[in-house]
Amino acid sequence: MDAVLSVKDLNVVFSGFKALKGVNLEVYDNEIVTIIGPNGAGKSTLLDAIVGKSPVASGHVFYQGKEITNRSPHQVARMGVGRKFQNPNVYNQLTVFDNILLALKGSHGILASITAKLTKAKKGRIYDVLERTTLLDQAFEQVDSLSHGQKQWVEIGMVLAQDPSIVLLDEPTAGMTAKETRMTGEIIKSIAQTHSVVVIEHDMEFVKQIAERIVVLHQGSVLAEGSVEEVQSNREVIEVYLGREAISTAA
Repeated sequence: MDAVLSVKDLNVVFSGFKALKGVNLEVYDNEIVTIIGPNGAGKSTLLDAIVGKSPVASGHVFYQGKEITNRSPHQVARMGVGRKFQNPNVYNQLTVFDNILLALKGSHGILASITAKLTKAKKGRIYDVLERTTLLDQAFEQVDSLSHGQKQWVEIGMVLAQDPSIVLLDEPTAGMTAKETRMTGEIIKSIAQTHSVVVIEHDMEFVKQIAERIVVLHQGSVLAEGSVEEVQSNREVIEVYLGREAISTAA
């Protein structure tokens, strides 16, 4: 089976500092891959390199068999790689519905998108995204009236509206309540029914909820990879991450 996303021997260097050192990663259809590791391990840098936000010094990134190394973020997004950053990047003064409308693939500009006649297909697409992100009841509420967790779901919905085949989520549960975190896990598992998903996360309870395969980064390199059980029992991972972070739930 061919990988949707394939990272080969990736190296990223910032002013002489090696942020990523020979990282390899493969993500397959409808798979959830969770990336964990200490602060400064290179997790966000890896996502940045995949989408063209951080320049790759050497190595390769392939999406559906096509090389996308060092393409612009706009080009990578148009090809079908969706990326959500740590902080919600939403239009607070607009409704949830209009935020999803603006993100729809093929939409151009705020005014043009909102004033254009909505086709039945576009409406259906928007409501599908709202349902998948549990935001149907908030469809016509202004985004700035929502909770922090709901704003995160709006942005996840905006990524889905771009019709990617792989979704990259950078700490999607940061700042959420326990209930919102649990719901986010269910949203991600729903998304994975039709998309590949890569998630960066620190909360090990959340990781255990969603993870099919875990990749552990440490000092810019892949330290370990495997199931939740395999990673939790890995002595090196316990030493450099789980033990040091004193995550009792990892036992």
